[in-house]
Amino acid sequence: MAVITMSYRDLVGLIGQDISQDELLEILPMMGSDIDSVDGDIMNIEFFPNRPDLYSVEGVARAVRGFIGAETGLAEYPVRQSDNVLKVDKSVADIRPFIVAGIVRNVKMTDELITSLMEAQEKLHLTLGRKRKKVAIGVHDMAHLKFPFTYRAVDPKKLRFAPLGYTMEMDMAEILRRHEKGVEYAWTLEGKPLYPIIQDHEGKVLSFPPIINGNITTVTEKTTDLFLDLTGTDLNTLKTALNIIATLLAERGGTLETVKVVYSDKELVLPELEPRTRKLDVVEVNALLGTDYSAEQIAEHLRKMRFGAEAAGNHVVVKVPGYRNDILHSVDLIEDIAISAGYGQIASRMPESPTFGAERPVEALSGIARRLLLGHTYLEVKSIALSCEKEQFGMMLRPEDPGLVKIQNPIAEYLTCIRVALVPSMLAFLRANKHRDLPQNIFEVGSVVSGTETVRHLAALSMHSKASFTEMKSLVQTVLRDLNIAFELAQCDDPAYIPGRSAQIVADGRPMGSFGEYHPQVLENFELGYPVAGFEIVLEPQ
Repeated sequence: MAVITMSYRDLVGLIGQDISQDELLEILPMMGSDIDSVDGDIMNIEFFPNRPDLYSVEGVARAVRGFIGAETGLAEYPVRQSDNVLKVDKSVADIRPFIVAGIVRNVKMTDELITSLMEAQEKLHLTLGRKRKKVAIGVHDMAHLKFPFTYRAVDPKKLRFAPLGYTMEMDMAEILRRHEKGVEYAWTLEGKPLYPIIQDHEGKVLSFPPIINGNITTVTEKTTDLFLDLTGTDLNTLKTALNIIATLLAERGGTLETVKVVYSDKELVLPELEPRTRKLDVVEVNALLGTDYSAEQIAEHLRKMRFGAEAAGNHVVVKVPGYRNDILHSVDLIEDIAISAGYGQIASRMPESPTFGAERPVEALSGIARRLLLGHTYLEVKSIALSCEKEQFGMMLRPEDPGLVKIQNPIAEYLTCIRVALVPSMLAFLRANKHRDLPQNIFEVGSVVSGTETVRHLAALSMHSKASFTEMKSLVQTVLRDLNIAFELAQCDDPAYIPGRSAQIVADGRPMGSFGEYHPQVLENFELGYPVAGFEIVLEPQ
């Protein structure tokens, strides 16, 4: 979730219609936001991560104009064609492979615009950009620059320039050591032999992405023409972020102009604001919402949400604006129809087929397991299903599971995959509570994922000065006996345990888990200073 700070007076000015602050505070939650706080003229509004086009007061104003009917349909932003070129050298292919760019002229750099632009950059860097790793945005004063520009990779010790906020020149390696932004974002270039740079025709440095701009392109209140560069690892995400920033500036009166970005295998003329076209089935909309809307009614709701929409028989032809990257399926459009109509305005109805619920066998077994562990004085904990490869495998000394499900667009560096085991997250829990009294006995019942299979697991850990294999063997035997699970013990080669101090649990000839004393290196990795013994088993009905 992103919290956007905006001025009520600035927002109303951009909407172009006199709306009281109280009215706005009622309208905004109906559009899919949450009011974080209000302090006089300043409003802090929280928006979902799937709507980065609302991460600025300009984007919110555009959406509100449609929602209240002041300006519906597709927002039009004319883009003037130019001959300006940015050349992409092959040297960046393995460093930071993609760049997009655009020009915005006739900009009036008011305090409100500067504040909004900086906040939009910050929020996009954090969300879409994954802390600048996936997307980094540069905004430059064009006054002292000459096309064509070049994006290439260079030896970090052979190119010197003055970074933003400095007059003293430094080489790129120095910037990573001495500049505050270099220190903060050096990790994005870790292990790279060359660093990316953007230069103009005369060799002037615009940017050292994703770290810092050059001082020569500093934007001031006198700036009128802006050059936008966005570098990163995903071309489609970069195009979306460029469109968001470009239309933000266009909402303030800026004139958009293209840049031809020339790769070795393709040419892009950007920004690309041409809408994508989708066809929406009227029957599908009404079936999902439980409504009886006509094609024209559906089109009207979509126009309120700033889509282009026209009824066409039993379908609606929808034009999706270039700044909306969240429309991946028909249900995304249907959700916006429901928001436009108002969820409270959609009539409820009873299910057509009566059904009777019953507890799933795995839930019944999980309930029994919880009561058993609570009876053994273990405290239940709950961890989220997302984890990271380092925690699941590296810190546990285990090889990566070939069935690991990775997150394509993780929201944080420590939430990059779905867990394949419960114990790593539980050890992290013990680390967070290591200042508490011992012994600490915890357990968790939760699901893990490997490939396409979701499986329920039961795990328990005991941390104290005498935690041992024998203690855990006794607990496992008692719990499995009371769960009526027949099992045998076999040799265990899991490197997470101390060699010779662990065992594999086998039921019906198949491994169902293991237990033992965790390896000192595992404990050191999780910053634990006492022995830990534990088990993890598959908890599925026999």
